[in-house]
Amino acid sequence: MGLLDKFFGSKPKYPPLPAGSDAMGKLDELKAPLEELAHKVSDHLQVVPAEHEAFVFLGRPPESFGLAWIHDGKVASLKDIAKEHHLSQVEVGELVARLGQAYQHASESPRYSAEIGGKQMVVIPSSGLEQEMHQIMSKTLH
Repeated sequence: MGLLDKFFGSKPKYPPLPAGSDAMGKLDELKAPLEELAHKVSDHLQVVPAEHEAFVFLGRPPESFGLAWIHDGKVASLKDIAKEHHLSQVEVGELVARLGQAYQHASESPRYSAEIGGKQMVVIPSSGLEQEMHQIMSKTLH
C-alpha cells in the first residue's frame, strides 16, 4: 500500500493542532488572511506560524513550491515580494533555494493538521524554522 500511496499522492496524516496551543493562537490572529489564501490556492498549504505573521509553503517543498508571506494583515506571494523589492530572477531563485533548505532543516519538526477556511493545512510550529525564515527574508529584502 505504501508504494501505491507514493505514486497516487496519498498525503501523510498529522494529528490535529492542539486547541489552546501557542501555534493555534498565532493562527487565530491571522485567520482572515489564511482563509483568503485557502480560498485562492488549490495546492497543499504548510503554515509556519510566527509572531503576528506566518510563512506558507505552497505545493510540495522542498522541490516544487511557492511561498506566501502573511504580514501586516495582508498576503504577499513570492511574485509580489519580488516585485515590491525589485528582486532579479537570480535573486528569486536564490531565495527559493534558501527557503527550500530551511524547510529541509526542519524535516524532523513535528507537524500538525488544522482546517482553515474549509481547507486542511499542515502546521509546522517550529521556532527554528520560523527564525531561519526570518533571517532569509531579512537578508534578501534589506
